[in-house]
Amino acid sequence: MQLKLRAFLILVLFSFLGRSYGQDSISYATPGERLSIGIKSAYFVDESGVLKADEVINSKQFKAAGQDVQNYPVSSSAYWVKFVVANRTGDNNLVVELEYPTVDSVEFISVDGQGHKLAQLTGEYIPISKRNYRHQNYIFDLDLKPGELGTYYIRTKASEQVSLPLTVSTARRIEESIFDRDLIFGLYAGIILVMMLYNLFLYFTVRDRSYLYYVLYILFVGMSQACLQGYAPRFLYPDSYFLTNAMMVWVPALSGVFSVLFIWDFMNIKHYTPTLYKVLFGILLVYCGIIALSFTGNYRLCTAIMQLLVMILAIVGYTVAVKISRMGYRPAKFFLIAFSIFIAGVFVFVLRNVNVLPYNTFTYYAMPIGSVLEVVLLSIALADKINLFRKEKEESQAQALLALQENERIVIEQNVMLERKVNERTQELQVANSEVHKAMKELKEAESQLVESEKMASLGQLTAGIAHEINNPINFVTSNVKPLNRDVRILLETVDAMEKMILDYAPGQHKEAKRYKEEIDYDYLKVEIDQLLSGISDGASRTAEIVKGLRIFSRLDEDDLKKADINEGMDSTLIITNNMLNNHIKVQKNYANLPLIECYPGKLNQVFLNIISNGIYAIQKRFGDQDGGILVITTYHDDKHLYIKIADNGTGMDEQTKKRLFEPFFTTKDVGEGTGLGLSIAYNTINKHNGQIQIESELGKGTEFIIKLPLQQQ
Repeated sequence: MQLKLRAFLILVLFSFLGRSYGQDSISYATPGERLSIGIKSAYFVDESGVLKADEVINSKQFKAAGQDVQNYPVSSSAYWVKFVVANRTGDNNLVVELEYPTVDSVEFISVDGQGHKLAQLTGEYIPISKRNYRHQNYIFDLDLKPGELGTYYIRTKASEQVSLPLTVSTARRIEESIFDRDLIFGLYAGIILVMMLYNLFLYFTVRDRSYLYYVLYILFVGMSQACLQGYAPRFLYPDSYFLTNAMMVWVPALSGVFSVLFIWDFMNIKHYTPTLYKVLFGILLVYCGIIALSFTGNYRLCTAIMQLLVMILAIVGYTVAVKISRMGYRPAKFFLIAFSIFIAGVFVFVLRNVNVLPYNTFTYYAMPIGSVLEVVLLSIALADKINLFRKEKEESQAQALLALQENERIVIEQNVMLERKVNERTQELQVANSEVHKAMKELKEAESQLVESEKMASLGQLTAGIAHEINNPINFVTSNVKPLNRDVRILLETVDAMEKMILDYAPGQHKEAKRYKEEIDYDYLKVEIDQLLSGISDGASRTAEIVKGLRIFSRLDEDDLKKADINEGMDSTLIITNNMLNNHIKVQKNYANLPLIECYPGKLNQVFLNIISNGIYAIQKRFGDQDGGILVITTYHDDKHLYIKIADNGTGMDEQTKKRLFEPFFTTKDVGEGTGLGLSIAYNTINKHNGQIQIESELGKGTEFIIKLPLQQQ
């Protein structure tokens, strides 16, 4: 009974209040209901966009809406909405929600019973993080107790098209509806993300640019919906007013850019329709111009141009798809179906905004649904393009097989002709081969002559050294022979005279004999005889040493691998080159206790001779007949190799000379002083021993040859 009485009193009160508000329609908020108040609201368009709240509220120029959602085109006007709400929910927490996040400025004004006005100012320029409700939609508390009636005004202004879907309900019911919308958008974003990753995987698999353009197109299509529904500023840049406005231009423009690039590549526009290719290129340039224009801050002009450009792109894209699909290009057919679905979603979205279709769940999600279906179908089209590639590859392989078969036939015919020509040329080649063999034989003979020439040059040096060294001890012998004969004769005469005197027993001659001995200096005579005999002995010894050195150096009796002492071979070489030192060049020997190694001793001695001769030549070039030249010979070994270093402080050489040093016939000596084969032969000899030879030289300071030889040959 009490409940019925309370309901009757509230009804009477609302009837009284309704009369007091005059012709204003009242929206009754009931429990559990989301009340759309658009059709019971009134609107006023401030074309100047500068009228104050008192001027508008008192103007009494509001007109009945007549439809559930008011839609306004892009302009600089300010749009006012007036609505009256009665709270029948039994809940103090009643709110109004404006479900259109892309509004630059939103001013909410509530008027109490005494005519006082309370205003809340928000909009895109207020970061989401600083709003009363951290959401992309604009939500205001009505502060209306159960049973009360309130009058409210909302002023909006934007650089884009404006729609004003207004809903009144309890905060809890609004939260539930927000959760439902967030869930739906999450599903949409998930599908977009899956399609992106799928096509990105295909791009890395087939390396076709179409997939890359399509991935970027999907990205910016999804971002466009995120910007339109406010999810991008809510989650990505909640504190940036600049990005909130700029992304409403940049993202759709980039979506258009990559849609053009995708259409170009996917449907091979340049090949099939060159004229429309130029049109699309012009559209691409305009999109880039829109992005550049956005940096001036004139977002309203950018939006107006972009809306017109979207219509042109839709018409051109549809025309291209129809034309190319008629040519039998299968990817164009998939594109036509997918693009038609997307255009249908856009068409529903536009019809809703111009009040031809009602604002409801279907019209609200028409464009996201269309974009999702387009993305899925185009992904299928791109996957089908792989099959097209495979079919084209099979056809090309079949054509290649036919070409190969034709080539085989031609080759067989050509072989017959070639065989005849080969027979004709064989005789010519045989003649040419005989000439080549003759030339090779002559070349080898010339090479042998050159090698023999180098051997003769080395032999000449050897002979000169031997002649000089043997000449000295021979001089000892020849110089001592005559005095020795004279002294021996005198000695014999003395002995005879003494013997005669002794035999005659002439004591009186004793003094005479003594005087005679003093006269001939008999004591010195004996000493001189000893010295002469010693000189002859020394000369003979030196002669034997030289002959031994010659034998060791030449090794004429050793043509096979032998165990040899490298130090001994080096000494024999130094004996041969002793005459070249001229007593002005010092030789420093740093010999280690070396093991015997397997080698061709005579050939190695020739290597040492060539290197030492070149070193002496370089020293003489630098010092002439002056002292200061030094030749350092060092030997040492490790477990597997033996090393010989021959260093001089001569003229040294530059890098260019070092590179060519072992080339046959290359020489730095004057004409007639060298053949240029010595170091070439030395290099080949070391290689024959499986060794290495290196050079370290600095111009003006000297040169060092480093020879590395294995202790035992394989």
